[in-house]
Amino acid sequence: MTVTQAPSGFVLTVSEVAAAAGVAPSAVRFYEQHGVIRAERTSGDQRRFDAAAACRIKVAKLAQRVGLTVREIADVLADLPDDPACADWGRIAETLIAEAEARVAALKLQLAEMNSGARLCEL
Repeated sequence: MTVTQAPSGFVLTVSEVAAAAGVAPSAVRFYEQHGVIRAERTSGDQRRFDAAAACRIKVAKLAQRVGLTVREIADVLADLPDDPACADWGRIAETLIAEAEARVAALKLQLAEMNSGARLCEL
């Protein structure tokens, strides 16, 4: 089914976003429910997404692999404009890299403590 471009730019269906992001349609609805992406509704109450929705989902999946919760991901993406430019995505990348580095440092510290020879129950 072909949908003509609406003035709002929200023209992609759940299935189209899912295919573009490499996720199941239920994942698209999940990310919408948790504020990672947003949709507009048609007069028939069908969801329509903008072109950035698939990219937001891909970024969310990456952030989840780093260890961020869906709430944390939604917070990171909250300031992203509706039509993000490369610089906007760059700022998101910097934020996620800093978070990943902080988590790696914390894990290295925990690993060093476990390798210290101390009894685990004393750590």
